[in-house]
Amino acid sequence: MAKSYFNRYVWLIDVISRYGHITKRDIDVLWSRSSLNEGHETAIPERTFHNHREAILDIFGIEISFDRGRGYYIVNRDDLDGEGIRSWLLESMSLSNLLRESADMRSRILFEKVPSSSKWLSVIVNAMRDSKALEMTYQSFKRTEPTTFETHPYCLKVFRQRWYMLARTIGKEELRIYSLDRIINIKVLDKPLEVPSDFDAAEFFSDYFGIIIGHNVQPSTLVLKATAEQAKYLESLPLHPSQEAIEVTPDYSVFRYRLVPTFDLKQEILSRGSTLEVLSPEWFRKEIVDELHKTLGRYGQ
Repeated sequence: MAKSYFNRYVWLIDVISRYGHITKRDIDVLWSRSSLNEGHETAIPERTFHNHREAILDIFGIEISFDRGRGYYIVNRDDLDGEGIRSWLLESMSLSNLLRESADMRSRILFEKVPSSSKWLSVIVNAMRDSKALEMTYQSFKRTEPTTFETHPYCLKVFRQRWYMLARTIGKEELRIYSLDRIINIKVLDKPLEVPSDFDAAEFFSDYFGIIIGHNVQPSTLVLKATAEQAKYLESLPLHPSQEAIEVTPDYSVFRYRLVPTFDLKQEILSRGSTLEVLSPEWFRKEIVDELHKTLGRYGQ
């Protein structure tokens, strides 16, 4: 029952968010057609509807208010458009509800298959919540055999549809990144989790693209030149929050960033081929050129 109500809350948030403003009558019409409406109700009872509004505010922090002339709307709509866990959770559950209501379309909606990491996700989240250290057995791509060690998880991050954990490992001075799909086993230890009280996950990753981090490396000013078509992609989905267009012409655009040029960023730039050119810093431009020469060498060029 709890799961059913949770899905109803997400459905109601999604409906009001999509319409901007919507009357209770129109909400009832949509509800009567929803697959979540297992009782085949013609309307959401008034008391139940307002109980849902209160629960949504309590669980998600999303306030649904009423405008006499236009209907119900979400007061703090901007919170749904952010990059936090609330936005991610709502998007995931909204998609789940949509697929449930479109069961006859499943064969025409394709998803990318990625290595599963959900097995360990709840274990790590619970360890962080309970402030417990972990004993982890991990198979690194750089080693032939797995290793077991004590580690203290700082935060979790999604990148390219994979989950990663930033953690401090006993015996290592610097924080390290671990991919959850390479974990073989995890044991929660009866030892306190040691994480600095002032650690801020968003701030820690603010100077990076992706999940590879550069220790003792300061951010650089990166300037990229994009073809007109590629510029449209960058405008719709920036490479980094610091992205700023400093020159725009009919043929190309130039973007400036402030971040650490890491391996992840290099791979991203190379993946866009001739549509993207590094103008500065010079040392990073040279690294890109060297990689292109190596690639051509593999093809005998």
